[in-house]
Amino acid sequence: MAKENNTEKKVQSILEPILTENALELADIEFVKEGPNWYLRVYIDKQGGVTIQDCEMVSRALEKKLDEADFIEQAYVLEVSSPGIDRPLKKPEHFQKYAGEVIDIKLYKPFEGKKEYQGQLKSLQDGIITIIQEDGTEIHFEQKQTASVRLAVIF
Repeated sequence: MAKENNTEKKVQSILEPILTENALELADIEFVKEGPNWYLRVYIDKQGGVTIQDCEMVSRALEKKLDEADFIEQAYVLEVSSPGIDRPLKKPEHFQKYAGEVIDIKLYKPFEGKKEYQGQLKSLQDGIITIIQEDGTEIHFEQKQTASVRLAVIF
């Protein structure tokens, strides 16, 4: 799990009033360099799902506030979107909200010969993710050893 950087914290403080005013919630913020470009990615959510109009409204409002604050030195691309159906679970409140759902876990290093696991999310407690596998057995992973944790997409 990546640590939140200072830029992300500043963006969040500017973004929160915009989201609150529009009954939206913040799913995640990323300020990352990919190749030669910097990207500021904001993932928003709401009950019933996010619309393209929600994303456009947040993008325009946030862009205006960021231009006024002018604290990001690098040129960057602002992207506002939904976290998607395979949304990442990063914060404790994500794990609480999606307890009981099936998740996919990818590990940095193999555990019992595998780097990918799927199971029903039981909990996140004290940095330990617990899932229930299809055969009913519980398995535990340290959150810091996970490369990604996402809601599983099952058809």
